[in-house]
Amino acid sequence: MDLGISGKWAIVCASSKGLGRGCAEALAAEGVNLVITARTKSTLEETADHIRAISPVQIKAIAGDITSPEGRAEVLEACPEPDILINNAGGPPTGDFHDWTLDDWQKALNANMLTPIELIKATVDGMRARKFGRIINITSSAVKAPIDILGLSNGARAGLTGFVAGIARKTVIDNVTINGLLPGPFDTDRLRGNFEAVSKSSGRPLEDIRKERAAGNPAGRFGTAEEFGAACAFLCSDKAGFITGQNILLDGGAFPGTL
Repeated sequence: MDLGISGKWAIVCASSKGLGRGCAEALAAEGVNLVITARTKSTLEETADHIRAISPVQIKAIAGDITSPEGRAEVLEACPEPDILINNAGGPPTGDFHDWTLDDWQKALNANMLTPIELIKATVDGMRARKFGRIINITSSAVKAPIDILGLSNGARAGLTGFVAGIARKTVIDNVTINGLLPGPFDTDRLRGNFEAVSKSSGRPLEDIRKERAAGNPAGRFGTAEEFGAACAFLCSDKAGFITGQNILLDGGAFPGTL
């Protein structure tokens, strides 16, 4: 299927590895030019080189902190009129809410709620004027089924979800859609870090925890970044203009609800 987005420009945040990289690679495969960003320059450049080797698209790699005003300004200078925006940032630490300070909450809100909102604000009007735009917020399955040790993430990402619900129905008239992708257990550094924390606190072997969690998913495995990227690319396509304000679970069937 031709997704109809070849030649367009996308900003993909936190895209040096994991789900962000999966999205960047899938968009590049569709001919989308990229501005990719992450904190670690060496990892980011490796990702850019890999994509250049498999796709002829233009790529700009901007190393920096997208959660800072300076980091956002540098990315927007490199791509002031994106057609596609993939909001993504690493999740805040796990823990017990009794231990979190106001500073912990402010960092979580800045990274996982306010930064996406600032990037939407900076780009959505131009998308509406050009009559095409696709904004994807990578959040978490915890938006639908909160996880107790991920309270910082639960709160911040739920706030972003509520905000988007209020504007996604206003922008679609101009062919600008805003949707959330809610990953469940994907084989990423974040998941491995969570397992390491469980292993450390419980004293159980890491590999036992990994196998147990994979077997506990209805799919019997974890998702891959390639699968996630493919879903993202479709939502960014010109075939997906009638989908907006939705929060789509990619979790192998783990969520037990009907809605």
